[in-house]
Amino acid sequence: MKIVVTGGAGFIGSAVIRHLISETQHSVVNVDCLTYAGNLSTLDVVSSSSRYSFEKVNICDSAAVQGVFERHRPDAVMHLAAESHVDRSIDGPSAFIQTNVVGTYNMLEASRRHRHSLPADKQDEFRFHHISTDEVYGSLGDEGLFTEETSYDPSSPYSASKAASDHLVRAWNRTYGLPVVLTNCSNNYGPFQYPEKLIPLTIMSALAGKPLPVYGKGENVRDWLYVDDHARALVAVLERGQVGETYNIGGNSERKNIDVVRTICALMDELNQGSAHRPHEKLITFVTDRPGHDHRYAIDASKIRRDLNWTPQESFASGLKKTVQWYLANQDWCGRAVADRYAGERLGLKN
Repeated sequence: MKIVVTGGAGFIGSAVIRHLISETQHSVVNVDCLTYAGNLSTLDVVSSSSRYSFEKVNICDSAAVQGVFERHRPDAVMHLAAESHVDRSIDGPSAFIQTNVVGTYNMLEASRRHRHSLPADKQDEFRFHHISTDEVYGSLGDEGLFTEETSYDPSSPYSASKAASDHLVRAWNRTYGLPVVLTNCSNNYGPFQYPEKLIPLTIMSALAGKPLPVYGKGENVRDWLYVDDHARALVAVLERGQVGETYNIGGNSERKNIDVVRTICALMDELNQGSAHRPHEKLITFVTDRPGHDHRYAIDASKIRRDLNWTPQESFASGLKKTVQWYLANQDWCGRAVADRYAGERLGLKN
């Protein structure tokens, strides 16, 4: 199978491509415009494969997207390209609407035209896999889990743009018969994540002895999913998921944000004993909360476990330790990734 992976130079997309090239026989076309968070070095381990190719294309450019389909004639699309940082969406929502909504529309239309150009027996085999987020569901109380039937209630410009893209994908299935599958995942973490998200930002700030900002009182709860576990789940959905269905993917690892930060501090104390900043927990600083900050996300992943026999291989403890070890061993990569792009400053406070 030849698969177009959009956003393949990003955090989750690169993990998916590494898995596809290393663990399957599929071919991959990586479509990415290399925004601030895109980094081709995340794919060094597979970039020499004859089954891998790269197209520097912005999915907001419909003509360029169409050209990708005409050149490569894919059997499937895994659509991960997205603006994904909630705080950045508060500061500048326009890019999120363009990429996440208009870009998804362009991918759907190019896929629809391409599918109709295929022989009849290949049309039903084509798949469009849309990768989304649990944030479209809004905020949970202290109990309960998001299921595939949970009503949408997005709180931020980011989650609203992803909710819109989810609805477009379902509409293209129901109106045009495009064979689609959708997934909504919990918070990902692991190697190669751009150091603006909570876990890598905390690690890198602790290394530098900078304050470790925690929003509000740190009581907000997230379900954490190791990125390689997510990659395995996404490929399983593409290969074996039922057309028209949605699958929620979670790590069954709910944690309060303050507990995540404290655990990272303890790991930094253990793994970086030469640090002048031990104990790292003294660096924790509580800051003004994010506008519209959802209280709790938690995923019921029983459907994908039952239907596709997927379960996460990493616990939060094992995955987080691997993550901290990776960032400690790859500080040069992190420095290059953020150079002249991001200095760890607080985002998401604009009115």
